[in-house]
Amino acid sequence: MTSLFRNSVCLLVSLISCIFLQSASAAGETSDKQTGKENSITWQEKSIKYARIMSRVKWTPVADGMPKRGGHFKAGTEYTGVPYSSVKSVGRYIGFDIYLKTFLAAVQNPKSVLYTENLYGKVKNAECYYGKVCSSYTSYALQCGIWYVSRLHTPPYRDGITLVEPQSALSAKVGDIIFTPPQPGSHVEIVTGITKNKEAQITHVRVEESRPQTTTNTNRSIKSFNKHISSRGRKLYRITDLDAWRGNNKAESFLFPNYDEDNATPDINQVLLLDLGDWVPYHQDQKVKINIMDKNAQGVKTLVIKQGDKVIEEINQPGKGVIERSFSTCGDYTAHCVMNDGSLSQACEFAVCRFDFSMPTEGVSKSKSWEIKISSDNMNMIIAHLKSDKNGYDEHNVFITEQDRKNGKIVIPANLIQDKGKMQVWMIGENKYGRLKKRQDIIVKE
Repeated sequence: MTSLFRNSVCLLVSLISCIFLQSASAAGETSDKQTGKENSITWQEKSIKYARIMSRVKWTPVADGMPKRGGHFKAGTEYTGVPYSSVKSVGRYIGFDIYLKTFLAAVQNPKSVLYTENLYGKVKNAECYYGKVCSSYTSYALQCGIWYVSRLHTPPYRDGITLVEPQSALSAKVGDIIFTPPQPGSHVEIVTGITKNKEAQITHVRVEESRPQTTTNTNRSIKSFNKHISSRGRKLYRITDLDAWRGNNKAESFLFPNYDEDNATPDINQVLLLDLGDWVPYHQDQKVKINIMDKNAQGVKTLVIKQGDKVIEEINQPGKGVIERSFSTCGDYTAHCVMNDGSLSQACEFAVCRFDFSMPTEGVSKSKSWEIKISSDNMNMIIAHLKSDKNGYDEHNVFITEQDRKNGKIVIPANLIQDKGKMQVWMIGENKYGRLKKRQDIIVKE
């Protein structure tokens, strides 16, 4: 009996083990399927999600003075969608140059660049120091590493895209773009939703765009949508091959855009913030303005500034207000406060970076290749953006490789530039906190 009992127990244990292993295997298969499902999200579905990160975000200015087209955003008023501003090489594009959370942190600092800087009259089509425009909005949604200007979204300037036929709401699909030709400025919008009734018939098409004063979304009826695309020379286009359309300009090749960070709810510092917000890079020797706000009135005992783990400076009894410092040593920094009760505030994070470039002083020939010398510290040079002053279609991105960085130079190919005259060269670098830009101009000859 004892032997029979032992054999029965062993058999029972074996059966239980098999059942457990089968269950674990099934659970693993379910997990794998779920992972596969997540990985199978189409780029069109991602474009909706990414567009709405920027169009659905809500924010409320804490002070007056934040510029917008024709006036200022009002303190205490809630806005939806990031502000419109064509910041060019001077300010910073939300999503490409800075995190969305950096903008949201700057909103909470009444002494930030959002309230103290105004690009109106200094930069064409710009107001806020941080902003977005139609092209940077759609390029962000379409998973680009840098924006394509609106007039370069369509054929013959992009591959993998075709005109939708017929030009009708009934033909529209999510991810389609609507292009308005220059009048004098061009414009681009993106389709982010198709509504159908119980009979599976299309009733509405949702269109989202960046325009003054903020990003907007409009759910148009069939009649309204058809009227919209039939006016002002607008055309509905469909990207049939996203990789062909983007070329080498893929978001996944760079640190920015960072969609996970932009989609997360940030924890904004209540004790101190930087003039650029938080989680942001500065140029070497650029002033860093730290605003001690102590919003919860805990009392600040000491301001502590660190580079990595090394304490750079401690300021006792700093009080409330702005403290300015500049840093000649490149690296990653933090600033936090020791409160009167001995607790530590959340730290503001920022980087100090250097990058330089030089070009031939005598100008260059468009029919010959030429070099740009580069160097950097605490930042990778990633893109040389070339932009003609004469021809809005003569705009190009030269992507900088690791070998280019090791060589200390990049080569601009012959016949890349179409027109003679002044060419803007924006050098763009990035690190984990964002991107910085520098501009120089060069004369292009025959």
